[in-house]
Amino acid sequence: MASFKYGFTALVTVLVLLSGTTTSTAQLNPDYYWDSCPDLFYIVHSVVSSAIQAEARMGASLLRLFFHDCFVNGCDGSLLLDDTPSFTGEKTANPNRNSARGFEVVDRIKAALEDACPNVVSCADVLAVAARDSVEILGGPSWDVKLGRRDTRTASLSAANNNIPPPTSNLSALISVYNSKGLSSRDLVALSGAHTIGQSRCTSFRARIYNETNTLETSLAQIRQNNCPRTAGVGDNNLAPLDLQTPNTFDNNYFKNLVNRAGLLHSDQELYLGGSTDSIVREYVQNPGAFSRDFVTAMIKMGDITPLTGSNGEIRRNCRRPN
Repeated sequence: MASFKYGFTALVTVLVLLSGTTTSTAQLNPDYYWDSCPDLFYIVHSVVSSAIQAEARMGASLLRLFFHDCFVNGCDGSLLLDDTPSFTGEKTANPNRNSARGFEVVDRIKAALEDACPNVVSCADVLAVAARDSVEILGGPSWDVKLGRRDTRTASLSAANNNIPPPTSNLSALISVYNSKGLSSRDLVALSGAHTIGQSRCTSFRARIYNETNTLETSLAQIRQNNCPRTAGVGDNNLAPLDLQTPNTFDNNYFKNLVNRAGLLHSDQELYLGGSTDSIVREYVQNPGAFSRDFVTAMIKMGDITPLTGSNGEIRRNCRRPN
């Protein structure tokens, strides 16, 4: 009897501990707005589709917003907040300044949702659905987005500067940052595959195309140097596609580029440079289906990073400012 009592007590303790660590994510589910905002998915998809039709690059920009939101104190819509007298927001942090974009598209989505179902859908969830739709519209996989996040009332410039890995990161630093968010090395490689779409600014790859020619395909270096001068401050905002072959199609060419020493960013090529992630890159080259599956898994895991749920946070009426 004593052993049964001890075992039962231990089991209860474990269940309590587990419930404490999973409560917030357990409240997220794809049907969260089924009754309260049944047109949510139609509205988001319609606005995102129109935005991508007008500018294909916008799909990558919206996907990037979700990543940069989730990596800074969780998926809580903090990135969308403008500066206020009480805090400096994240839009001017080093990873976002002059590069984070798509805020006007989020504004249009939110305005349409407020007309259809006022004060119901969070800005954090808008980012999650818009990211999924962007990937799907550009030819990538789709998935059921878990919903029910609420919006934070504040933002942190310092947290944005310290939690988003820069394009100069080496492999060990990338793995460390991702592990700190509950993401594995496989998640790192899969999520990095988002660089199969979108463009990068000269300032993010200048050092690589001039100083890393031993790990960069010669012709690509020459092509990029034509539009990215060596001198800092000159042409900083000139753009280049992260994937030269199919910059507006979500596919596995990004990984083929890495194998061919054609990763545009230093942090990209670090994934295939004789390190622990080489085998994952090769797998995604040979099996695009594996990349798609792992990307979906990683996106869902990323969306679970410390969301605000229940009575925490709020549902912003305007994504740019607290209520």
